[in-house]
Amino acid sequence: MGRPEERGHGERPGSDTPGLDAPDNGPTSNGPTSNGPTSNDAAAEFAARIEEAEAHPLRRRSVVTRVLVVLVAGVAIYFVLPSIADVLGQWPRLSTLDPRWLVLAIVFELAHFACTFALQRLALRTRDWYPVVTAQLAGNAITLIVPGGAAAGAGVQFRMLANAGIDPTTAVGGLTAFSLLGVGGLLALPLFALPTILAGTPVNGGLVHAALLGLVGFVVFAGLAAVALSVDRPLAAAGRTIQRVRNRLRRSRPPLHDLDRRLIEERDEIRAVLGNRWRAAVLLSTGRLGLDFLCLVASLRASGAQARPALVLLAFAVAGVIGMVPITPGGLGIVEASLSGLLVLAGVGAGSAFLATLTYRLASYWLPLIAGPVAYLAYRRRYGTAPAAPAAPAGQRH
Repeated sequence: MGRPEERGHGERPGSDTPGLDAPDNGPTSNGPTSNGPTSNDAAAEFAARIEEAEAHPLRRRSVVTRVLVVLVAGVAIYFVLPSIADVLGQWPRLSTLDPRWLVLAIVFELAHFACTFALQRLALRTRDWYPVVTAQLAGNAITLIVPGGAAAGAGVQFRMLANAGIDPTTAVGGLTAFSLLGVGGLLALPLFALPTILAGTPVNGGLVHAALLGLVGFVVFAGLAAVALSVDRPLAAAGRTIQRVRNRLRRSRPPLHDLDRRLIEERDEIRAVLGNRWRAAVLLSTGRLGLDFLCLVASLRASGAQARPALVLLAFAVAGVIGMVPITPGGLGIVEASLSGLLVLAGVGAGSAFLATLTYRLASYWLPLIAGPVAYLAYRRRYGTAPAAPAAPAGQRH
Protein backbone atom coordinates (compact mmCIF):
# COMPACT_ATOMS: atom_id res chain seq x y z
CA MET A 1 0.00 0.00 0.00
CA GLY A 2 1.50 3.27 -1.07
CA ARG A 3 2.34 6.00 1.35
CA PRO A 4 -0.09 8.92 1.01
CA GLU A 5 1.32 12.31 0.25
CA GLU A 6 2.01 14.37 3.37
CA ARG A 7 0.36 17.76 3.41
CA GLY A 8 1.95 20.89 4.66
CA HIS A 9 0.64 23.47 7.09
CA GLY A 10 -2.76 24.89 6.23
CA GLU A 11 -3.29 22.75 3.06
CA ARG A 12 -6.82 21.79 2.11
CA PRO A 13 -8.05 18.70 0.35
CA GLY A 14 -8.55 19.09 -3.35
CA SER A 15 -11.11 17.52 -5.59
CA ASP A 16 -9.03 14.31 -5.64
CA THR A 17 -10.07 13.46 -2.09
CA PRO A 18 -12.94 10.92 -2.32
CA GLY A 19 -16.21 12.18 -0.90
CA LEU A 20 -14.77 15.44 0.43
CA ASP A 21 -15.14 18.77 -1.36
CA ALA A 22 -13.43 21.81 0.03
CA PRO A 23 -16.02 24.23 1.40
CA ASP A 24 -16.30 27.60 -0.33
CA ASN A 25 -15.48 29.52 2.83
CA GLY A 26 -12.36 27.52 3.56
CA PRO A 27 -8.78 28.75 3.20
CA THR A 28 -6.78 28.57 0.06
CA SER A 29 -3.33 27.02 -0.25
CA ASN A 30 -1.84 30.41 0.59
CA GLY A 31 -3.05 30.22 4.17
CA PRO A 32 -6.14 30.89 6.23
CA THR A 33 -8.58 33.58 5.24
CA SER A 34 -9.41 36.42 7.53
CA ASN A 35 -13.15 35.69 7.49
CA GLY A 36 -14.58 32.74 9.39
CA PRO A 37 -18.07 31.31 9.01
CA THR A 38 -20.73 34.06 8.95
CA SER A 39 -23.89 34.14 11.04
CA ASN A 40 -25.95 33.46 7.90
CA ASP A 41 -23.88 30.36 7.20
CA ALA A 42 -24.37 29.15 10.74
CA ALA A 43 -28.13 29.75 10.58
CA ALA A 44 -28.42 27.94 7.25
CA GLU A 45 -26.39 25.04 8.59
CA PHE A 46 -28.55 24.81 11.72
CA ALA A 47 -31.76 24.89 9.64
CA ALA A 48 -30.41 22.16 7.36
CA ARG A 49 -29.67 19.96 10.35
CA ILE A 50 -33.19 20.46 11.70
CA GLU A 51 -34.69 19.49 8.32
CA GLU A 52 -32.45 16.43 8.14
CA ALA A 53 -33.45 15.38 11.67
CA GLU A 54 -37.14 15.74 10.79
CA ALA A 55 -36.68 13.75 7.59
CA HIS A 56 -34.83 10.95 9.40
CA PRO A 57 -36.28 10.59 12.91
CA LEU A 58 -34.58 8.32 15.39
CA ARG A 59 -35.73 4.72 15.34
CA ARG A 60 -37.19 3.14 18.42
CA ARG A 61 -34.14 0.90 18.85
CA SER A 62 -31.81 3.91 18.78
CA VAL A 63 -33.91 5.73 21.37
CA VAL A 64 -34.02 2.66 23.64
CA THR A 65 -30.26 2.16 23.29
CA ARG A 66 -29.50 5.74 24.23
CA VAL A 67 -31.88 5.63 27.18
CA LEU A 68 -30.25 2.43 28.42
CA VAL A 69 -26.78 3.98 28.13
CA VAL A 70 -27.89 6.96 30.22
CA LEU A 71 -29.56 4.67 32.79
CA VAL A 72 -26.44 2.50 33.13
CA ALA A 73 -24.32 5.62 33.62
CA GLY A 74 -26.77 6.91 36.23
CA VAL A 75 -26.79 3.62 38.13
CA ALA A 76 -22.98 3.47 38.07
CA ILE A 77 -22.69 7.02 39.40
CA TYR A 78 -25.26 6.20 42.11
CA PHE A 79 -23.17 3.30 43.41
CA VAL A 80 -19.96 5.34 43.53
CA LEU A 81 -21.70 8.48 44.78
CA PRO A 82 -20.23 8.26 48.33
CA SER A 83 -16.69 8.15 46.93
CA ILE A 84 -17.47 11.01 44.54
CA ALA A 85 -18.79 13.04 47.47
CA ASP A 86 -15.60 12.34 49.43
CA VAL A 87 -13.45 13.50 46.51
CA LEU A 88 -15.52 16.60 45.75
CA GLY A 89 -15.61 17.39 49.46
CA GLN A 90 -11.92 18.21 49.18
CA TRP A 91 -12.61 21.35 47.08
CA PRO A 92 -12.09 23.69 50.07
CA ARG A 93 -8.70 22.05 50.69
CA LEU A 94 -7.39 22.93 47.23
CA SER A 95 -6.12 26.16 48.73
CA THR A 96 -3.84 24.10 50.99
CA LEU A 97 -1.99 22.49 48.08
CA ASP A 98 1.70 23.20 47.67
CA PRO A 99 1.65 25.62 44.69
CA ARG A 100 5.02 24.42 43.39
CA TRP A 101 3.87 20.81 43.07
CA LEU A 102 0.50 21.93 41.69
CA VAL A 103 2.17 23.90 38.90
CA LEU A 104 4.45 20.94 38.22
CA ALA A 105 1.44 18.61 37.98
CA ILE A 106 -0.12 20.88 35.34
CA VAL A 107 3.20 21.09 33.46
CA PHE A 108 3.44 17.29 33.42
CA GLU A 109 -0.08 17.03 32.02
CA LEU A 110 0.66 19.64 29.34
CA ALA A 111 3.75 17.64 28.37
CA HIS A 112 1.57 14.52 28.27
CA PHE A 113 -0.67 16.21 25.72
CA ALA A 114 2.35 17.37 23.72
CA CYS A 115 3.40 13.71 23.40
CA THR A 116 -0.16 12.83 22.43
CA PHE A 117 -0.18 15.40 19.63
CA ALA A 118 3.24 14.28 18.40
CA LEU A 119 2.23 10.61 18.43
CA GLN A 120 -0.98 11.26 16.50
CA ARG A 121 0.92 13.45 14.03
CA LEU A 122 3.36 10.58 13.50
CA ALA A 123 0.54 8.04 13.13
CA LEU A 124 -1.32 10.26 10.67
CA ARG A 125 1.88 10.84 8.66
CA THR A 126 1.46 14.58 8.33
CA ARG A 127 3.78 17.51 9.01
CA ASP A 128 0.94 19.83 10.03
CA TRP A 129 0.30 20.42 13.74
CA TYR A 130 -2.79 22.65 13.66
CA PRO A 131 -5.46 20.14 12.53
CA VAL A 132 -3.97 17.37 14.66
CA VAL A 133 -3.99 19.45 17.85
CA THR A 134 -7.44 21.00 17.37
CA ALA A 135 -9.10 17.76 16.24
CA GLN A 136 -7.60 15.79 19.13
CA LEU A 137 -8.71 18.32 21.75
CA ALA A 138 -12.22 18.60 20.31
CA GLY A 139 -12.64 14.83 19.95
CA ASN A 140 -11.27 14.26 23.43
CA ALA A 141 -13.79 16.73 24.87
CA ILE A 142 -16.64 14.76 23.25
CA THR A 143 -15.21 11.57 24.74
CA LEU A 144 -15.18 13.18 28.19
CA ILE A 145 -18.82 14.33 28.20
CA VAL A 146 -20.73 11.55 26.37
CA PRO A 147 -21.42 8.12 27.97
CA GLY A 148 -19.45 5.60 25.94
CA GLY A 149 -18.12 8.61 24.08
CA ALA A 150 -14.92 7.07 22.69
CA ALA A 151 -16.61 6.22 19.39
CA ALA A 152 -18.35 9.62 19.19
CA GLY A 153 -15.11 11.45 19.99
CA ALA A 154 -13.18 9.44 17.41
CA GLY A 155 -15.88 10.17 14.83
CA VAL A 156 -15.64 13.92 15.43
CA GLN A 157 -11.86 13.77 15.25
CA PHE A 158 -11.98 11.73 12.04
CA ARG A 159 -14.31 14.19 10.29
CA MET A 160 -12.22 17.16 11.37
CA LEU A 161 -9.01 15.54 10.14
CA ALA A 162 -10.55 14.57 6.81
CA ASN A 163 -11.93 18.08 6.32
CA ALA A 164 -8.48 19.51 7.06
CA GLY A 165 -6.86 17.46 4.31
CA ILE A 166 -5.76 14.26 6.02
CA ASP A 167 -6.39 11.26 3.77
CA PRO A 168 -9.42 9.36 5.21
CA THR A 169 -7.74 5.95 4.94
CA THR A 170 -4.65 7.29 6.66
CA ALA A 171 -6.82 8.84 9.37
CA VAL A 172 -8.55 5.52 10.10
CA GLY A 173 -5.28 3.59 10.23
CA GLY A 174 -3.51 6.29 12.25
CA LEU A 175 -6.24 6.64 14.89
CA THR A 176 -6.49 2.86 15.24
CA ALA A 177 -2.73 2.54 15.68
CA PHE A 178 -2.81 5.32 18.27
CA SER A 179 -5.55 3.52 20.22
CA LEU A 180 -3.70 0.20 20.13
CA LEU A 181 -0.52 1.81 21.42
CA GLY A 182 -2.44 3.45 24.27
CA VAL A 183 -4.19 0.26 25.37
CA GLY A 184 -1.04 -1.84 25.09
CA GLY A 185 1.03 0.65 27.07
CA LEU A 186 -1.56 0.89 29.83
CA LEU A 187 -1.79 -2.88 30.20
CA ALA A 188 2.01 -3.10 30.31
CA LEU A 189 2.40 -0.70 33.26
CA PRO A 190 2.18 -3.42 35.96
CA LEU A 191 5.37 -4.93 34.49
CA PHE A 192 7.34 -1.98 35.89
CA ALA A 193 5.97 -2.59 39.39
CA LEU A 194 6.68 -6.32 39.28
CA PRO A 195 10.28 -6.05 40.64
CA THR A 196 8.94 -4.29 43.75
CA ILE A 197 6.43 -7.07 44.34
CA LEU A 198 9.00 -9.83 43.78
CA ALA A 199 11.45 -8.09 46.13
CA GLY A 200 9.06 -8.72 49.01
CA THR A 201 7.88 -5.15 49.54
CA PRO A 202 4.63 -5.19 51.58
CA VAL A 203 1.85 -4.74 49.05
CA ASN A 204 -1.89 -4.86 49.62
CA GLY A 205 -3.41 -8.06 48.25
CA GLY A 206 -5.90 -6.14 46.15
CA LEU A 207 -3.13 -4.35 44.30
CA VAL A 208 -1.24 -7.62 43.76
CA HIS A 209 -4.32 -9.23 42.22
CA ALA A 210 -4.87 -6.17 40.03
CA ALA A 211 -1.25 -6.30 38.89
CA LEU A 212 -1.52 -9.97 37.99
CA LEU A 213 -4.74 -9.34 36.05
CA GLY A 214 -3.00 -6.49 34.24
CA LEU A 215 -0.11 -8.75 33.29
CA VAL A 216 -2.47 -11.42 32.00
CA GLY A 217 -4.36 -8.79 30.03
CA PHE A 218 -1.10 -7.50 28.53
CA VAL A 219 0.00 -11.00 27.47
CA VAL A 220 -3.38 -11.69 25.85
CA PHE A 221 -3.43 -8.28 24.15
CA ALA A 222 0.14 -8.63 22.88
CA GLY A 223 -0.56 -12.14 21.55
CA LEU A 224 -3.72 -11.11 19.72
CA ALA A 225 -2.05 -8.00 18.33
CA ALA A 226 0.92 -10.05 17.07
CA VAL A 227 -1.40 -12.52 15.33
CA ALA A 228 -3.58 -9.80 13.83
CA LEU A 229 -0.59 -7.85 12.54
CA SER A 230 1.14 -10.84 10.95
CA VAL A 231 -1.50 -13.39 9.80
CA ASP A 232 -4.38 -12.72 7.42
CA ARG A 233 -6.58 -15.77 8.02
CA PRO A 234 -7.68 -15.13 11.67
CA LEU A 235 -8.41 -11.46 10.93
CA ALA A 236 -10.39 -12.34 7.80
CA ALA A 237 -12.36 -15.00 9.71
CA ALA A 238 -13.16 -12.50 12.46
CA GLY A 239 -14.32 -9.98 9.86
CA ARG A 240 -16.63 -12.49 8.18
CA THR A 241 -18.09 -13.53 11.54
CA ILE A 242 -18.71 -9.95 12.65
CA GLN A 243 -20.25 -9.13 9.26
CA ARG A 244 -22.57 -12.15 9.39
CA VAL A 245 -23.73 -11.45 12.95
CA ARG A 246 -24.24 -7.75 12.29
CA ASN A 247 -26.26 -8.35 9.11
CA ARG A 248 -28.52 -10.79 10.93
CA LEU A 249 -29.11 -8.49 13.89
CA ARG A 250 -29.70 -5.38 11.79
CA ARG A 251 -31.68 -6.59 8.83
CA SER A 252 -33.36 -3.20 8.42
CA ARG A 253 -29.97 -1.57 7.71
CA PRO A 254 -27.98 -1.87 4.47
CA PRO A 255 -25.85 -5.03 4.77
CA LEU A 256 -22.11 -4.91 5.26
CA HIS A 257 -19.92 -6.31 2.51
CA ASP A 258 -16.23 -7.26 2.34
CA LEU A 259 -15.53 -6.49 6.01
CA ASP A 260 -12.76 -9.11 6.02
CA ARG A 261 -10.98 -7.34 3.16
CA ARG A 262 -11.42 -3.92 4.77
CA LEU A 263 -10.01 -5.15 8.07
CA ILE A 264 -6.93 -6.51 6.34
CA GLU A 265 -6.46 -3.23 4.47
CA GLU A 266 -6.72 -1.23 7.72
CA ARG A 267 -4.30 -3.69 9.36
CA ASP A 268 -1.82 -3.05 6.57
CA GLU A 269 -2.22 0.70 7.16
CA ILE A 270 -1.49 0.25 10.87
CA ARG A 271 1.53 -1.90 10.09
CA ALA A 272 2.79 0.72 7.66
CA VAL A 273 2.38 3.43 10.30
CA LEU A 274 4.25 1.49 12.97
CA GLY A 275 6.77 -0.23 10.73
CA ASN A 276 8.93 2.69 9.67
CA ARG A 277 8.99 4.79 12.85
CA TRP A 278 8.17 2.32 15.57
CA ARG A 279 10.98 3.56 17.85
CA ALA A 280 9.56 7.09 17.88
CA ALA A 281 6.05 5.68 18.38
CA VAL A 282 7.14 3.60 21.38
CA LEU A 283 9.06 6.54 22.85
CA LEU A 284 6.12 8.94 22.51
CA SER A 285 3.63 6.37 23.82
CA THR A 286 5.87 5.76 26.85
CA GLY A 287 6.19 9.51 27.35
CA ARG A 288 2.42 9.96 27.34
CA LEU A 289 1.88 7.40 30.07
CA GLY A 290 4.94 8.43 32.07
CA LEU A 291 4.06 12.11 32.14
CA ASP A 292 0.44 11.36 33.07
CA PHE A 293 1.73 9.22 35.93
CA LEU A 294 4.09 12.00 37.03
CA CYS A 295 1.08 14.33 37.11
CA LEU A 296 -0.49 11.99 39.67
CA VAL A 297 2.76 11.80 41.67
CA ALA A 298 3.02 15.60 41.71
CA SER A 299 -0.64 15.80 42.79
CA LEU A 300 0.17 13.50 45.71
CA ARG A 301 3.15 15.63 46.70
CA ALA A 302 1.03 18.78 46.39
CA SER A 303 -1.40 17.29 48.91
CA GLY A 304 1.49 16.51 51.28
CA ALA A 305 1.26 12.72 50.82
CA GLN A 306 4.08 10.34 50.04
CA ALA A 307 3.90 6.72 48.89
CA ARG A 308 6.06 4.16 47.14
CA PRO A 309 6.13 5.07 43.42
CA ALA A 310 5.72 1.42 42.40
CA LEU A 311 2.51 1.10 44.39
CA VAL A 312 1.21 4.41 43.04
CA LEU A 313 2.01 3.11 39.55
CA LEU A 314 -0.13 0.04 40.18
CA ALA A 315 -3.00 2.21 41.39
CA PHE A 316 -2.59 4.46 38.35
CA ALA A 317 -2.58 1.52 35.92
CA VAL A 318 -5.64 -0.17 37.41
CA ALA A 319 -7.60 3.09 37.55
CA GLY A 320 -6.67 3.74 33.91
CA VAL A 321 -8.00 0.37 32.80
CA ILE A 322 -11.21 0.90 34.79
CA GLY A 323 -11.60 4.32 33.18
CA MET A 324 -11.55 2.69 29.73
CA VAL A 325 -14.80 0.86 30.49
CA PRO A 326 -17.47 3.03 28.76
CA ILE A 327 -19.90 3.37 31.67
CA THR A 328 -19.81 7.09 32.46
CA PRO A 329 -18.50 10.02 30.36
CA GLY A 330 -14.70 10.02 30.58
CA GLY A 331 -14.91 7.65 33.55
CA LEU A 332 -16.40 10.50 35.60
CA GLY A 333 -17.05 9.25 39.10
CA ILE A 334 -15.70 5.78 38.33
CA VAL A 335 -12.11 6.99 38.08
CA GLU A 336 -12.45 9.22 41.16
CA ALA A 337 -13.84 6.35 43.24
CA SER A 338 -11.39 3.72 42.00
CA LEU A 339 -8.25 5.88 42.02
CA SER A 340 -8.83 7.28 45.51
CA GLY A 341 -9.57 3.78 46.86
CA LEU A 342 -6.49 2.30 45.16
CA LEU A 343 -4.29 5.07 46.53
CA VAL A 344 -5.55 4.22 50.02
CA LEU A 345 -4.55 0.59 49.35
CA ALA A 346 -1.14 1.90 48.27
CA GLY A 347 -0.64 3.42 51.72
CA VAL A 348 -1.87 6.97 51.21
CA GLY A 349 -4.10 8.46 53.90
CA ALA A 350 -7.77 8.72 52.92
CA GLY A 351 -7.91 12.54 53.08
CA SER A 352 -4.72 12.95 51.06
CA ALA A 353 -5.86 10.31 48.55
CA PHE A 354 -9.14 12.16 47.92
CA LEU A 355 -7.37 15.52 47.61
CA ALA A 356 -4.68 14.13 45.26
CA THR A 357 -7.34 12.47 43.11
CA LEU A 358 -9.25 15.73 42.81
CA THR A 359 -6.06 17.60 41.88
CA TYR A 360 -5.10 14.98 39.28
CA ARG A 361 -8.56 15.02 37.71
CA LEU A 362 -8.54 18.82 37.52
CA ALA A 363 -5.40 18.60 35.38
CA SER A 364 -6.29 15.51 33.34
CA TYR A 365 -10.08 15.84 32.95
CA TRP A 366 -11.45 19.32 33.56
CA LEU A 367 -8.74 21.42 31.89
CA PRO A 368 -8.80 19.35 28.65
CA LEU A 369 -12.60 19.48 28.73
CA ILE A 370 -12.46 23.28 28.78
CA ALA A 371 -9.84 23.31 26.01
CA GLY A 372 -12.03 21.22 23.67
CA PRO A 373 -14.60 23.89 22.66
CA VAL A 374 -11.84 26.48 22.27
CA ALA A 375 -9.95 24.13 19.94
CA TYR A 376 -13.10 23.44 17.91
CA LEU A 377 -13.81 27.15 17.43
CA ALA A 378 -10.20 27.70 16.37
CA TYR A 379 -10.54 24.82 13.90
CA ARG A 380 -13.77 26.22 12.44
CA ARG A 381 -12.19 29.63 11.99
CA ARG A 382 -9.55 28.10 9.75
CA TYR A 383 -11.27 25.16 8.05
CA GLY A 384 -15.02 25.78 8.35
CA THR A 385 -17.50 23.08 9.40
CA ALA A 386 -16.47 19.47 8.99
CA PRO A 387 -18.88 17.61 6.69
CA ALA A 388 -20.56 14.37 7.69
CA ALA A 389 -18.36 11.34 7.21
CA PRO A 390 -18.46 7.57 7.81
CA ALA A 391 -17.95 6.36 11.35
CA ALA A 392 -14.35 6.18 12.52
CA PRO A 393 -12.85 3.50 14.77
CA ALA A 394 -13.34 3.94 18.51
CA GLY A 395 -10.50 5.90 20.00
CA GLN A 396 -9.00 6.38 23.55
CA ARG A 397 -9.15 9.25 25.83
CA HIS A 398 -6.23 11.55 25.01
